[in-house]
Amino acid sequence: MRNNRKEMFSFNPPKPPPTPEGDKRVFMNDPDMDKIAVHLVGTQQRFRENIIIPRVMGPVRIKTNDEKLMESVMESCIFKSFMSCVMGYGLGAAIGLFSSSVNPNVASVEKQQTAREIFKEMKMTTLGYAKNFAVVGCVFSAVECTIETYRGKSDWRNGSYAGGVTGGLIGLRAGLKAGLVGAAGFAAFSTAIDYYMHKS
Repeated sequence: MRNNRKEMFSFNPPKPPPTPEGDKRVFMNDPDMDKIAVHLVGTQQRFRENIIIPRVMGPVRIKTNDEKLMESVMESCIFKSFMSCVMGYGLGAAIGLFSSSVNPNVASVEKQQTAREIFKEMKMTTLGYAKNFAVVGCVFSAVECTIETYRGKSDWRNGSYAGGVTGGLIGLRAGLKAGLVGAAGFAAFSTAIDYYMHKS
């Protein structure tokens, strides 16, 4: 009698059927349910197209890794300083060429300059302007980017601080007083330019 009661109240779950070789399941024995469980719980990679991003205006496009890499390179301080140096060199060369052509150094009346001497003088003036503008642009951009990275903000103060540091470094070659005047003047000029650019 006791054996019959044990058999009545005992429950032995059926053993799952053996899975064929090569069929690796993770969560469940049923292949369809296992696929659903793997999709919901598993750590497999999702397709980028499945990401839903709310948009306000215009189409939304996810940037690729190459685009993110190029963006990080273009936003680095080294790239900004290099581009400012190149642009400053070009701008300085244009201003120097215009200045030397409009107001050349006239030689003394006793000796008249030849065309070769005039072109040589124009070249020296142009290269001088180009080098000065390149140095100023490179230093200003590097200091501004460093300050912006340290502060974590992008406002008019970055340009003012960078202008003060750049003007001070340039003016220190002529003495302490010239450095202070240069720092104040460059900072005021940078502040005015930033204010105009942000307001316009």
